[in-house]
Amino acid sequence: MRDVREVLDILGYPRGDDFTRSASGLEFEAGGHYGIELSSVNSLEVLENLIRLSDQLGVQIDRVDECRGIFRLPDAEIERMVQICRERQIGLVMSVGPRAIYDTGSFARSKNGARIGYRLRGMENIVHAVEDLLRAAALGVRGFLVYDEGLLHICGQMREKGELPATSVFKLSVHACCSNPSSARLFNGIGADTINLVPDLDISMLASIRQAVCCPLDLFTDTASDASGLIRTYDVPEFIRVAAPVYLKCGAVSQTSQNHLPSQTELEERVKQMRCVVETIERHAPAALPVDKSEWTLAIPSS
Repeated sequence: MRDVREVLDILGYPRGDDFTRSASGLEFEAGGHYGIELSSVNSLEVLENLIRLSDQLGVQIDRVDECRGIFRLPDAEIERMVQICRERQIGLVMSVGPRAIYDTGSFARSKNGARIGYRLRGMENIVHAVEDLLRAAALGVRGFLVYDEGLLHICGQMREKGELPATSVFKLSVHACCSNPSSARLFNGIGADTINLVPDLDISMLASIRQAVCCPLDLFTDTASDASGLIRTYDVPEFIRVAAPVYLKCGAVSQTSQNHLPSQTELEERVKQMRCVVETIERHAPAALPVDKSEWTLAIPSS
């Protein structure tokens, strides 16, 4: 397949997966190689509990993701989450609420239709999604988890034209299923500032994606049982080496799915797993530096 590889090279893509697993050589714009991220922070109570538990174990949370939807939280709760994250210098990424699984259509609930996942059906749902973004932005949120590539394109255009704050950060969800260099470059080109890759990519695949884009990559160190229950703690030093800058999504293995409100036991196990990841970095990648808190892709809320 030499000719194919030459064509890809001419187009500016990697010739294949990087089996040499070459070092990234990149950092966050503000400095550092990795950030620690927790997902399924789906309520104020969960956020407060996670901060308390992380303080007890002496581990710093850099960014949190709310995953059930902005439209499932009242203003006062979002405002308090914004205040806490701003005071603690924690990035807050909130998810667009409207999505096919919440909608009235039946295709998303069928075996074949499950692929539509969290994408949006029709233009009215685009309208509703943009309303979600504008409401959260007005409350001080600057990080947005986006599932639908069409909506992502609109988000990028709105930011460019000043309809959303210039400091808005758009994180591509794992549910968009980005898994190769070409897709990563496409998503980055239409507005994605950080890209959550599918969880099971080989190190050589991650290295090739890093050759295609410079934006931060969001990598699961473990996954909920609904997402196969992977635990890749010992891969984390290589994640950082070949793919930096990276946000490391820790602790999802503690629960079955990401869209429920985790129990106290699940939260405790989540933070323990996060501590295990940090200790692994300290032992096996001691030169790796945590993200500087001035990094814009953290999406620390605005006042």
